[in-house]
Amino acid sequence: MHDIIRQLDRMRAQARLGGGERRIAAQHAKGKLTARERLELLLDQGSFEEWDMFVEHRSHDFGMDRETVPGDGVVTGYGMINGRLVFVFSQDFTVFGGSLSEAHAEKICKIMDQAMKVGAPVIGLNDSGGARIQEGVASLGGYAEVFQRNVLASGVIPQISLIMGPCAGGAVYSPAMTDFIFMVKDSSYMFVTGPEVVKTVTHEEVTAEELGGAITHTTRSGVADLAFDSDVEAILMVRRLFNYLPLSNRERPPLRPSNDPADRLERSLDTLVPINPNQPYDMKELITKAVDDGEFYELAPDSAKNIVIGFARMEGAPVGIVANQPLVLAGCLDIRSSIKAARFVRFCDAFGIPIVTFVDVPGFMPGTAQEYGGIIRHGAKLLFAYAECTVPKVTVITRKAYGGAYDVMSSKHLRGDVNFAWPSAEIAVMGPKGAVEIIFRDEKNDPTKISAREAEYREKFANPFIAGRRGYIDDVIMPHETRKRICRSLAMLRDKQVDNPWRKHGNIPL
Repeated sequence: MHDIIRQLDRMRAQARLGGGERRIAAQHAKGKLTARERLELLLDQGSFEEWDMFVEHRSHDFGMDRETVPGDGVVTGYGMINGRLVFVFSQDFTVFGGSLSEAHAEKICKIMDQAMKVGAPVIGLNDSGGARIQEGVASLGGYAEVFQRNVLASGVIPQISLIMGPCAGGAVYSPAMTDFIFMVKDSSYMFVTGPEVVKTVTHEEVTAEELGGAITHTTRSGVADLAFDSDVEAILMVRRLFNYLPLSNRERPPLRPSNDPADRLERSLDTLVPINPNQPYDMKELITKAVDDGEFYELAPDSAKNIVIGFARMEGAPVGIVANQPLVLAGCLDIRSSIKAARFVRFCDAFGIPIVTFVDVPGFMPGTAQEYGGIIRHGAKLLFAYAECTVPKVTVITRKAYGGAYDVMSSKHLRGDVNFAWPSAEIAVMGPKGAVEIIFRDEKNDPTKISAREAEYREKFANPFIAGRRGYIDDVIMPHETRKRICRSLAMLRDKQVDNPWRKHGNIPL
């Protein structure tokens, strides 16, 4: 018996060593943690239960039968984050460059299957050179098995990806189907083909960082949500995000008691909106002053900055925030902002997280670039997401809500549950100047008449009271009572239920 125990200890030690001391040192030299070190930071101390520590690959080609490492380049299992269950996998770059083999994929699939059975999120720490070339189609099949589980788990359990090293080829598509993607600056990359292939095929010269680095994907492509300076920071921010998410679509989001009074009044909001309708202001100021303790977890802050998304709490319960940002493009909706917000709204709807929408939108962005890029279809994604959404929806119009953009931003017509407007709100087909120049085009060369017509239009249409008379706005509220009215509305909507017609699935305008 003692011999077997000693053998077990040796095998465990070998598995924990991964690719060996030299490769671990090389990993540290790059400023990167090892697969196991990352899990120690991510999970509550002593909570990790590892599975399949002794799994090895089954390849015999190209001398692979002489190279086996227990665990085969990925550490899998489950543990706790702040006392709540989570399944994890962490790819080990010190073993075959973290490349995915058939056995490696089977380990990931096993914990994903179990996560769906018990209803718990999956967090993947990706640090891989891609498919293991020596296994050929077997490794490609392994990727497809993982992809299939990503799809089946979508909307059932939250899925989070941390890109903590290279991620190329088929390896990028699994993270792309997860709900949130975090990257590490200067050490993580995502691209379908690397710089060398790009140069060969298109003759473009580009660095790995420019092609698929953290800054590229959080600013230009919008593929990733957040970028951090180190492995440690990224992992700690994932722990923080985890606190807003339910374990599955069968559970309510986690409550965290707050001492911030639900009826707190914020007098400074009465002067937030400038008198000049063309002067911008920071919508994030309203968000932080309305939510619990001023805590707002913003997502994708560097991509499509004209719309703001993220998580906060109201009376201790998580909510999703969507808000136009007047500081950028006057808060117009364009292709990128529509996609960014639509994906977030659909996530919140899938996991029962109420949505609070702050509206100041002059319309959709005009121009040939937007039209040729498909703004009609992409804008419809946001419309579709809000219309399909059945979680509690509370909307506050602070200033402009013009044209089709008024409809799209969680209007009463798209089953908005409670719709408020500030006294400064202007709800109309378009702004007064554009409207009168169309209606009274014969008078547009007379500044005095046009000015009078603008004032008439603003009085008749560009205010919240016409919409209020029709019941499209439930109440016109003072800005300082915004938090109180939202909290009361969410409390009333806590047990909301909506039944949609049966269907296999809708056909969102992808």
